[in-house]
Amino acid sequence: MSKIYEALRQAELDRAKTSPIQSDTRPIIAVSSQAVLDNEREPAFLSTIRSTVTMPSIAKPTENKAPLADMYGTTRKEALDSADLDLSKVRLTVWNPLQAQLPALDERGNAIEQFRSLRSRMQEFRDLNTLKSILISSGLPQEGKSFVTANLAISFARHKAGRVLLIDGDMRRATLHKLLGCPQGPGLTEYLAGDASIVEVMQRPSLDGSDGPLPTGLASLTFIPAGNEHDKAADLSGNQRFGQLIAAVSPHFDWIIIDSSPVNLVSDAVNLARSCDAVLLVARGGVTKYEVAQRAVAELKASKVLGIVLNAVKNPPATGGYYGYDGYDKIEE
Repeated sequence: MSKIYEALRQAELDRAKTSPIQSDTRPIIAVSSQAVLDNEREPAFLSTIRSTVTMPSIAKPTENKAPLADMYGTTRKEALDSADLDLSKVRLTVWNPLQAQLPALDERGNAIEQFRSLRSRMQEFRDLNTLKSILISSGLPQEGKSFVTANLAISFARHKAGRVLLIDGDMRRATLHKLLGCPQGPGLTEYLAGDASIVEVMQRPSLDGSDGPLPTGLASLTFIPAGNEHDKAADLSGNQRFGQLIAAVSPHFDWIIIDSSPVNLVSDAVNLARSCDAVLLVARGGVTKYEVAQRAVAELKASKVLGIVLNAVKNPPATGGYYGYDGYDKIEE
């Protein structure tokens, strides 16, 4: 018996000597940056605090992965469906935006400057990283995430007429359709439930009874509302159709901005974030506790968190003309 054991052991050693060494050469990327706005021009409702961006290490490929599936769980045929999207068929609906809640529509002022600065930070990050779809969330309700989402999307749309898709992913307490003054549905819940196609849930603005042009920032904006509030929002947000949606529309837009439910209360935002390039969190000055923000970041540990926008700042630094530019006329962005 001992001779048989020795022979088997020697055979194993011989195979180990002749087999090539398999080394794991996958790169592990760790990027740190600071996303800090210029506080010298900070308005009463918006500023940012220092944030850290960490890109997760690249996952090791699995041998049993379906050959026709991509990172969103879609097949090649479904991915090719993006070429079949006829955006000329997107319906026009009457919008009556709430100007007071959408300072990004203004031509000048401290508010629009802050959203331009936030937009610039996102563009700078995209120069070095993959960034098109951004999910915006907060730890708790009433922290201003929908306000930031709508105005950031408009700011992107104003910049050289960028093609922007705005999605209301808060299927429990939809807000964006109220800010834009447009119909709530059909929307994301109908698409995720399989009751409507992508084009059927999209809408573009039309001004009722006005022959003038649309406000700058709306003409290049396409919107998918939340749709009818759904009692199974968690199940809808977790199915693969949202990833298919992002994959299909991505070639047609420069930016995709998604509002979502508060991350500390429900799992919807975590589910949706898996299909997005990155996440931006919103906190409310003087209200959001550090522990709440810390927990929100922890809940999104599987996603790339770009940073935190601090909203509703009390007693901001005094602002005024900056080298005389407070009185500029309309400019071309």
